[in-house]
Amino acid sequence: MAEKKMTTTLQENMAYLNEQLKADQNFDIVYRVIRIGGKDACIYFIDGFCKDELMQKMLQHFMSITAEDMPQDAHGLSKGFVPYVEVDLKDTWDEILYSLMSGVFVLFVEGYDQCILIDSRTYPARNVSEPEKDKVLRGSKDGFVETIVFNTALIRRRIRSTQLVMEMMHAGKSSKTDIVLCYMDNRVDHAFLEKIRDRIKNIQVDSLTMNQESLAECLYERKWYNPFPKFKFTERPDTASAQILEGNIIILVDNSPSALIMPTSIFDVVEEADDYYFPPITGTYLRLSRMLIAFLTYFMTPTFLLLMMYPQWIPDGFAFIKVKDPVNVPLIWQFLILELAIDGLRLAAVNTPNMLSTPLSVMAALVLGEFSVNSGWFNSEVMLYMAFVAISNYTQSSYELGYALKFMRIINLILTAVFGVWGYAAGILLCAVSILSNRTVSEQSYTFPLIPFNGKLLANRLFRMRLPGALDPVNEEKTESGR
Repeated sequence: MAEKKMTTTLQENMAYLNEQLKADQNFDIVYRVIRIGGKDACIYFIDGFCKDELMQKMLQHFMSITAEDMPQDAHGLSKGFVPYVEVDLKDTWDEILYSLMSGVFVLFVEGYDQCILIDSRTYPARNVSEPEKDKVLRGSKDGFVETIVFNTALIRRRIRSTQLVMEMMHAGKSSKTDIVLCYMDNRVDHAFLEKIRDRIKNIQVDSLTMNQESLAECLYERKWYNPFPKFKFTERPDTASAQILEGNIIILVDNSPSALIMPTSIFDVVEEADDYYFPPITGTYLRLSRMLIAFLTYFMTPTFLLLMMYPQWIPDGFAFIKVKDPVNVPLIWQFLILELAIDGLRLAAVNTPNMLSTPLSVMAALVLGEFSVNSGWFNSEVMLYMAFVAISNYTQSSYELGYALKFMRIINLILTAVFGVWGYAAGILLCAVSILSNRTVSEQSYTFPLIPFNGKLLANRLFRMRLPGALDPVNEEKTESGR
């Protein structure tokens, strides 16, 4: 079906636009009829998206054009009489309406069969600052913001290569959300890139309500019940740039202050920027410590519950771990209640005003700490292990990985309480199967380079080697492997 095009009659074009935009009802859609070079013309823009001073200067310039100098078509006017850099011509209503609703200044002139689009928009935006979640001890202190153009500029600042491609796409029937694919043309897996491009084009949704999360669920539909993350999110432009140089694809979504990295394995999720901002020995220690703590957050409470069910298995040297006080509430219920309570405290902290955060934190510490133990609801050993688990979850920058381990831990606790040692083994098996059966968006193994095994790459994922160069053999092999 052919797209509907504008006409050369200004009144017909204005009537169509006013009907589509409901200009008389929407106070922020502004239009004004002017004369340019003896011809009637009309400008349309959205209040708040255009720079007032710039528009005033352009209007003064347009009104100063004489009838003798007036070009015969829109092409001549845009080339010789529009004192601005970003100028385009469109004649289909779909493109004109999309540009106008995006904040572009549009100009219609009587007798012209094309509309002049002047991209003088400016979006409300906050200043670039260090992200709250992805903080580092050393390194750059800038982070992504909600304006997509600013985010692409932060990446361009770090990768000054002609091979870097920023490909603009759109998704959402109503929202028409801007999506940018960022990749190195000479390093990316082009077959995987084409697959992602096709999936974005074929997304049939009304809008990307939750920005990147909505897009991620559209890109990866299979095995939604597997909690382990299929994507890695980062608010740091240095991390995003490093992933691009490794041959991965970065997706930026307008109105979202984070980048979506793909494909992503379990080893990518546990990496952090701090690993590379310190020397190799320190970086290796930080990485291995993070992995060990992740294992402990999963195994600690189910193992403690199992040992309390079978106290004869506890070595004599570790007899002190036994619960000494009377157990009024079964241990499994204590663990489950505290798992829920910790999430409740986390949600309360998010919604608590800053001026009240300190007194409420003290109150929560007293009530859930000393008083809960003295009341007999909880045992001090259970409180200790759950406090370690709650704090250790924040060693991971990925919230998705933290909650995946939490869900697996709760399942293991329940299975252990019901079936004993066999339930404990079944919980571990279920966690292992969930990780091993998970797949990346590129259909590669989620545990690569462990499965399939690649010793050289595995050593590089476990131990922080010297920073690889752009032509480092590890990077080339990693890119060729399709990760």
